[in-house]
Formats: sequence, C-alpha cells, structure tokens
Amino acid sequence: MRTFFLALIMLLCACCDSFAQVSDSLFIEQSLAGAPADAGTLYFARRFLGHPYVAHTLEINDVETLVVNTRQLDCTTLVENVVALTFCHQQGKRSFRDFRTMLQTLRYRQGILDGYPSRLHYFTDWIVDKSEMGIVSEVQMKESPFIALQTVKLDYMSRHHKAYSSLKAHPEFIPVIAAQEKALTGMTFRYIPKSEVKNTKLLRSVIKDGDILAITCSKAGLDIAHLGFAVWRKDGLHLLNASMIHHKVVEEPMTLRQYLYKHPSHTGIRVVRLKGK
Repeated sequence: MRTFFLALIMLLCACCDSFAQVSDSLFIEQSLAGAPADAGTLYFARRFLGHPYVAHTLEINDVETLVVNTRQLDCTTLVENVVALTFCHQQGKRSFRDFRTMLQTLRYRQGILDGYPSRLHYFTDWIVDKSEMGIVSEVQMKESPFIALQTVKLDYMSRHHKAYSSLKAHPEFIPVIAAQEKALTGMTFRYIPKSEVKNTKLLRSVIKDGDILAITCSKAGLDIAHLGFAVWRKDGLHLLNASMIHHKVVEEPMTLRQYLYKHPSHTGIRVVRLKGK
C-alpha cells in the first residue's frame, strides 16, 4: 500500500503537464528496473504482449498534451513506447519522468510539444525528424532487396480533416498540416517490395531482430499503413505489432510475407533502426 501511494505522489508531481495513470508509471518503472543489461526493442515490445489495441488514444484533450498510455495501444504508440523504454534503458535512466521526457522527444517535431501540428502525424515525417536528431537511421541501399522506390505523396489528413477531432475543433491547423504534407511530398525512399520479403540469408543479413518495420501502401495520400517490430523465426520474418485484427499486441503467427499478401494495398516495408543498436 505504501508503494502505491508513493507512486501516486510521484505521478501527480511528474504529470502536471501530461496525461497518465498510476498504472502507467508503475509499468514503466517496473519494466526498466527489471530489464537485463542487453535488453533491446524486442525485450520491451514483448512487455506489451496482450495489451489491448485501441485507436485514437492520444485524442483525449482539446489542447495537445503529452499522453502516456501503456494500457491501450495502436501501432504508432506501441513503437513510441517501446523506443522510449529502450533509449531510457540504454542511457541508464529509470524514472517515469525520464520516460516522459523521452516519449515527448520521440512524438513531437525536434522533441518540442507546441500544439497538435507539432506532433509527427506521418511516419515518414517521424523517420526524417528522428534521423536528424540522431535517434534512428533508415536502412537505405541501392542493391537487393531494396529494389523499389517510394515517392511520397501526402494529403490524407488535410483532405479528410473532418475525420480528425483536433482539425474539426481547430480548422486553423488544416493549412499547417497541409504545408507539412507538401514539404514531405516528393521525397523518395528505397524499400523492400513484398515480393522480396522471403526467408533468405540476404534478408536475414539486412533486417535485424527488433528493427522497426514500416509497411508501405498504395492508399492515396498516405505513406505508411502499419508499424511493428521485426521478429525472426525458423519459418521467416514475423511482425510484433499492435493488431487491429487480433485486438491486442501480438507476435503475428503468420509470416510477414503472408501478412503483406493478405492486404492488397500493402506494397512492402521500410526498415528503421535505432542508433547505437
């Protein structure tokens, strides 16, 4: 009981500028305290297995606030939480306050929370921004299996602004989002088409366990359809993800190749790796 109240006091002190529950603080600090020295993204991702898939968990306030929710996840918040935990662990940081600081650094442009448009809504934007900050690098090579080229063309949010509660409440944000989309449009990135996602020595040498896999798509106005972490098994590459299909965080029982071919709009994968990993 004493531990509970200490955690509550710490959370209330730490979260005056964020939204979280006591259980989030306890989960984060227990995850960091119990992690082995060599723990990486897969270790922390597996801490979330079984947690429910819930969309739009960040859309709870009219004013943009740092939301910490380890209880309910979508594919993006799973990646953010896992990467934040991994970097805290690598840097020897164990407190919930440390985690919140890292989460904000990951979620917002250059780590600065300055309203809804400062959140990195498109994953290409996230990759570019976090690469500039020296946090991640995208695996890019001209040879096989990166034989396809994605030319980014974004306008989904500005075209479908009525589907976003913050854009409905703040129409003045729409041109800001549109300008961000325009800045990213035309960028090109090499990716692995789904025809090349095979259980081969080449692919095993290119993709490491725990890499972030961003699934490219042909849907108009979008760059990335889904995110997860790479898991190699004997039968090939699998995806650990917050799954809308399974309604929870899972390691997909089917291979990633099978998964990609079950979704006609999925075209392949981009590979992102944490620096220092």
